[in-house]
Amino acid sequence: MSSNTDDRTLHELYAYPFMDSLRENVGAVMCSYQRANNSYGCQNSKLLNGVLKTELGFQGFVMSDWEAQHSGVASANAGLDLIMPDGGFWGGNLTNAVNNGSVTLDRLDDMVTRQLASFFYVGQGDSYPAAAVHSNLQLQEPVNVQEDHSDLIREIGAAGTVLVKNVNSTLPLKNPRFLSIYGYDATIKATPWQNPSRYGGGYEVNFGWDTLNGTMITGGGSGGSTPPYVISPFQAIQERIAQEKGTLRWDFYSENPSPPYVNTDACLVFVNAYASENFDRTTLADEFSDNLIKNVAANCTNTIAVIHSAGIRVVDSWIDHPNITAVLFAGLPGQESGHSLTDILYGDVSPSGRLPYTVAKKEEDYGNLLNSTISFDPHPQSNFSEGVYIDYRHFDRYNITPRFEFGYGLSYSTFNYSRLQTSRLAGGNLSPHPDAGVAITQGGHPQLWDELFAVSFEITNTGDVFANEVPQLYVGIADAPKKQLRGFERVPLQPGQSKRVNLPLTRRDLSVWDVVAQQWKLQAGEYAVWVGASSRDIKLEGSITV
Repeated sequence: MSSNTDDRTLHELYAYPFMDSLRENVGAVMCSYQRANNSYGCQNSKLLNGVLKTELGFQGFVMSDWEAQHSGVASANAGLDLIMPDGGFWGGNLTNAVNNGSVTLDRLDDMVTRQLASFFYVGQGDSYPAAAVHSNLQLQEPVNVQEDHSDLIREIGAAGTVLVKNVNSTLPLKNPRFLSIYGYDATIKATPWQNPSRYGGGYEVNFGWDTLNGTMITGGGSGGSTPPYVISPFQAIQERIAQEKGTLRWDFYSENPSPPYVNTDACLVFVNAYASENFDRTTLADEFSDNLIKNVAANCTNTIAVIHSAGIRVVDSWIDHPNITAVLFAGLPGQESGHSLTDILYGDVSPSGRLPYTVAKKEEDYGNLLNSTISFDPHPQSNFSEGVYIDYRHFDRYNITPRFEFGYGLSYSTFNYSRLQTSRLAGGNLSPHPDAGVAITQGGHPQLWDELFAVSFEITNTGDVFANEVPQLYVGIADAPKKQLRGFERVPLQPGQSKRVNLPLTRRDLSVWDVVAQQWKLQAGEYAVWVGASSRDIKLEGSITV
């Protein structure tokens, strides 16, 4: 597979987040299996030597994905520094290549220097614990590295949960005495994991959908792992019901469960949408899950749907059902999944998660962005013809109304936005291009990070519970998508409390990639500024002039 994109899109969209990670001094970057513009990722000199190591000043090392090396000399000279998991095309072949001049000694020294630089930067040679990687068949004293990580995982899981529907304040639950639980995603799998290193299974089961038969807590492929334990939603809800001497009934199997007991306070339906490295979904919904939700809602006037998903999941076949009173996108919350969810359901935590993607009303609304075709061509091509217009940029460009827009998420409280101020910061250089005479540092030209303007505003918690609000800053740039996210902050607020939020705008935030000059360009003119609770829920508007 070759992923093909133009130079501007490469910089403004796909390289953009790497600039942030490099800026934070990441020490290693992995190259991928597939081709980029018909050159394998691990031997793509334009990406590795050009963009990563020269333009962005990367000082660490580039490692291959597992068995992603496709050549010896070519990958070495293109900027690959380390092979995983073994020597691949190198080993003694690399020695021969250096001896015959195909790979210079300087390039070899550079590989070593980059790895050692990262090693010493993180202090791995000083006070790091001894290696403790063992087979599950080896008898070995366990190494406890958990500390208080579970508390943090629980907090993060709740913080990432997105409430998208909440009719008449259905949530938080109000001292429920009787709950009914439905759906395959509510509990852990009944069968053992086939791959002990990956929760729910690894590559060997990805194609059989076996991972669906249990709650999703993590992504698949290289993003998957096996935690020390899993608190399922069912377990955590059962704990709360038991504490309150309530009643719980469940059905994890049926597509059309028996009607709930008439005294049930609420019916919670759990579904998921799995995807992974090496396994894409061909649709953004599935018939079984949709039928399950609709069947429960047909018999339960207070139905709450919870979705664990890897990426987008459309919901329009049932979202407007009058008996579906609340819907949560719970993402991939990790081992404390159930506790994170009950913190939200019972109101211990007000939801503050925001959608990191747009949920369309129908799949076709994504246009070319949704490509579920399968090619058996030996060298398939994936042309990213949409350019920078992905997700909310696409919906804005074509004036498509989404079901739930990028950045959307409800709270148990309410907030007021006011007193927007924009100002130019003293000393900021507004020249079209950064100074070519300044040395590049890790993350790109250092002047790209100069703060040129300040945007500030006030947020007040007008509700009666403590909650976090997540204001988002969008900027309109000429000859670019209408609106682009350029800042956000999670703001904790007590009832009645107000805080002033300051979000700077850097040169990079306001620049476009100049394909002729091969530099970031700051254009003269007026830039629209929006502050809102989502990409379409705009609360304040202003402008700056360059």
